[in-house]
Amino acid sequence: MASLLKVDTLTGVTTAGSISVTGEGNSTTTNLQQGLAKHWVRINQFSSNALGDTFNNSSFTDVGTGNTLFTRTSSLANNDYPSFVSSEVRTSYTNVSTSTLSGATQLSTSFMSTFHVENGSATDSGMITMMAVGDLA
Repeated sequence: MASLLKVDTLTGVTTAGSISVTGEGNSTTTNLQQGLAKHWVRINQFSSNALGDTFNNSSFTDVGTGNTLFTRTSSLANNDYPSFVSSEVRTSYTNVSTSTLSGATQLSTSFMSTFHVENGSATDSGMITMMAVGDLA
Protein backbone atom coordinates (compact mmCIF):
# COMPACT_ATOMS: atom_id res chain seq x y z
CA MET A 1 0.00 0.00 0.00
CA ALA A 2 1.42 3.39 -0.99
CA SER A 3 1.51 6.37 1.36
CA LEU A 4 1.02 9.96 0.28
CA LEU A 5 2.37 13.05 2.03
CA LYS A 6 1.33 16.53 0.89
CA VAL A 7 3.02 19.57 2.44
CA ASP A 8 3.97 23.10 1.40
CA THR A 9 6.87 23.52 3.81
CA LEU A 10 9.38 21.18 5.44
CA THR A 11 11.26 22.40 8.49
CA GLY A 12 13.79 20.55 10.61
CA VAL A 13 12.95 20.01 14.29
CA THR A 14 16.42 20.61 15.80
CA THR A 15 17.59 23.14 13.18
CA ALA A 16 14.98 24.72 10.90
CA GLY A 17 17.12 24.50 7.76
CA SER A 18 18.40 20.99 8.29
CA ILE A 19 16.49 17.85 7.37
CA SER A 20 18.10 14.40 7.37
CA VAL A 21 16.94 11.83 4.84
CA THR A 22 17.66 8.11 5.17
CA GLY A 23 19.98 7.12 2.35
CA GLU A 24 20.21 4.05 0.16
CA GLY A 25 20.56 0.82 2.12
CA ASN A 26 18.83 2.34 5.17
CA SER A 27 22.15 2.57 7.04
CA THR A 28 23.17 6.21 6.52
CA THR A 29 21.53 9.61 6.34
CA THR A 30 22.15 12.57 4.09
CA ASN A 31 21.22 16.23 4.49
CA LEU A 32 18.40 17.17 2.12
CA GLN A 33 19.62 20.75 1.55
CA GLN A 34 23.18 19.64 0.68
CA GLY A 35 21.91 17.53 -2.20
CA LEU A 36 19.99 20.26 -4.00
CA ALA A 37 21.28 22.39 -6.91
CA LYS A 38 21.41 26.05 -5.86
CA HIS A 39 22.07 27.68 -9.27
CA TRP A 40 21.76 26.57 -12.87
CA VAL A 41 21.64 28.21 -16.28
CA ARG A 42 21.56 27.25 -19.94
CA ILE A 43 22.70 29.74 -22.57
CA ASN A 44 23.31 29.68 -26.33
CA GLN A 45 26.30 31.90 -27.17
CA PHE A 46 25.80 31.56 -30.94
CA SER A 47 22.37 33.19 -30.95
CA SER A 48 23.14 36.46 -29.17
CA ASN A 49 23.36 34.74 -25.79
CA ALA A 50 19.82 33.41 -25.85
CA LEU A 51 19.02 32.42 -22.29
CA GLY A 52 17.28 29.09 -21.69
CA ASP A 53 16.14 27.62 -18.40
CA THR A 54 17.60 29.19 -15.26
CA PHE A 55 17.29 28.95 -11.50
CA ASN A 56 18.65 31.55 -9.04
CA ASN A 57 20.23 33.49 -11.92
CA SER A 58 19.61 37.25 -11.90
CA SER A 59 21.64 38.16 -15.00
CA PHE A 60 24.47 37.20 -17.31
CA THR A 61 27.13 39.25 -19.07
CA ASP A 62 28.89 38.46 -22.35
CA VAL A 63 32.42 39.30 -21.21
CA GLY A 64 34.02 38.41 -24.55
CA THR A 65 34.39 35.55 -27.01
CA GLY A 66 33.58 32.33 -25.16
CA ASN A 67 33.32 34.12 -21.79
CA THR A 68 30.06 34.47 -19.88
CA LEU A 69 29.60 35.78 -16.34
CA PHE A 70 26.51 34.47 -14.52
CA THR A 71 25.24 36.46 -11.51
CA ARG A 72 23.06 34.83 -8.87
CA THR A 73 19.88 36.19 -7.34
CA SER A 74 20.79 34.64 -3.96
CA SER A 75 24.46 34.25 -3.03
CA LEU A 76 26.09 31.03 -1.94
CA ALA A 77 27.62 30.91 1.55
CA ASN A 78 31.23 30.79 0.33
CA ASN A 79 33.51 30.76 -2.73
CA ASP A 80 34.56 27.10 -2.67
CA TYR A 81 31.39 25.42 -3.92
CA PRO A 82 31.48 22.76 -6.67
CA SER A 83 30.32 23.91 -10.09
CA PHE A 84 29.76 21.86 -13.23
CA VAL A 85 29.90 23.16 -16.81
CA SER A 86 29.28 21.48 -20.14
CA SER A 87 29.48 22.88 -23.67
CA GLU A 88 28.18 21.87 -27.06
CA VAL A 89 31.04 20.46 -29.12
CA ARG A 90 30.95 20.66 -32.91
CA THR A 91 32.60 18.07 -35.11
CA SER A 92 35.11 20.68 -36.35
CA TYR A 93 36.43 21.28 -32.82
CA THR A 94 39.56 19.52 -31.55
CA ASN A 95 41.40 19.83 -28.24
CA VAL A 96 38.26 21.13 -26.55
CA SER A 97 38.15 22.19 -22.91
CA THR A 98 35.81 24.08 -20.65
CA SER A 99 37.11 26.06 -17.71
CA THR A 100 35.27 27.85 -14.98
CA LEU A 101 37.39 30.76 -13.79
CA SER A 102 39.21 32.29 -16.76
CA GLY A 103 40.75 35.31 -15.11
CA ALA A 104 37.79 35.83 -12.80
CA THR A 105 37.52 34.68 -9.23
CA GLN A 106 34.76 32.20 -8.42
CA LEU A 107 32.56 34.24 -6.10
CA SER A 108 29.58 33.42 -3.93
CA THR A 109 27.60 35.92 -6.02
CA SER A 110 28.78 34.97 -9.52
CA PHE A 111 30.45 32.39 -11.73
CA MET A 112 32.56 32.78 -14.92
CA SER A 113 32.46 30.17 -17.68
CA THR A 114 34.89 30.00 -20.60
CA PHE A 115 34.92 27.68 -23.58
CA HIS A 116 38.27 26.88 -25.25
CA VAL A 117 38.97 25.12 -28.53
CA GLU A 118 41.94 24.30 -30.78
CA ASN A 119 45.03 26.22 -29.61
CA GLY A 120 43.55 27.24 -26.27
CA SER A 121 41.91 30.41 -27.56
CA ALA A 122 38.36 31.08 -26.44
CA THR A 123 35.43 30.56 -28.78
CA ASP A 124 31.67 30.88 -28.41
CA SER A 125 29.75 27.66 -27.89
CA GLY A 126 26.29 26.81 -29.13
CA MET A 127 25.02 25.66 -25.77
CA ILE A 128 26.56 26.03 -22.33
CA THR A 129 24.97 24.57 -19.23
CA MET A 130 26.16 25.32 -15.71
CA MET A 131 25.09 24.09 -12.29
CA ALA A 132 26.42 24.93 -8.83
CA VAL A 133 25.80 23.12 -5.56
CA GLY A 134 26.64 24.32 -2.06
CA ASP A 135 25.09 26.22 0.81
CA LEU A 136 23.05 29.37 0.30
CA ALA A 137 24.13 32.36 2.35
